[in-house]
Amino acid sequence: MELNLTSDLAGEGLACRRGERLVFAGLSLNLPAGAALVVTGANGSGKSSLLRLLATLLRPEAGRLLWGDSAIAADPSPYRALVHYVGHLDAIKPALTPRESLEFWAGQRGAAARPEKIAEALAALGLDRVADWPCRWLSAGQRRRLVLARLVAAPAPVWLLDEPSAALDSDGEARLATLIAAHRAAGGRVAVATHQALAIEAAENLSLADYVPSPGAP
Repeated sequence: MELNLTSDLAGEGLACRRGERLVFAGLSLNLPAGAALVVTGANGSGKSSLLRLLATLLRPEAGRLLWGDSAIAADPSPYRALVHYVGHLDAIKPALTPRESLEFWAGQRGAAARPEKIAEALAALGLDRVADWPCRWLSAGQRRRLVLARLVAAPAPVWLLDEPSAALDSDGEARLATLIAAHRAAGGRVAVATHQALAIEAAENLSLADYVPSPGAP
């Protein structure tokens, strides 16, 4: 099944359970093409869980995800092909270089590892100088930049970014903001879970403090 890329990604009445605890409930959202959603909340409020739910890595306790009028759960594979999920872990092989890492990642995503696209991704995150170093030599900030460079090396319409600015310096944060703005201008959409202020213009803010289940909720 092919999905219409202009359709909205929506959540209706979403609830998430972690172990015996209901983390959030009654959460609805809408993410049209070109939109950005910034998710905030205290530690343990479910920011990462919400992004994992949007990535279909978790099933909602209640509610459903929709792409347009189609329930994603009925056939998640086409939707998953549209999603880039960046979690807390960098998942970088120490022996590979950044260039090799991006080539590998593009192949995993089913994209041709075009040298010009890899070079564009490295330049976008300021990794040109270290492109052929073993990744074990990279700093924490450089490793984070490399993870974000995957967004450019193998494009996808939906970006789900969990604390994407972690370990980034001010230059890295500015590059991330530029990437997000360009992605949205091209019709992409992004959901970001963050503790830090990010320069994301005209983003919708969603505070998980508004979706804390009532005491005694099952």
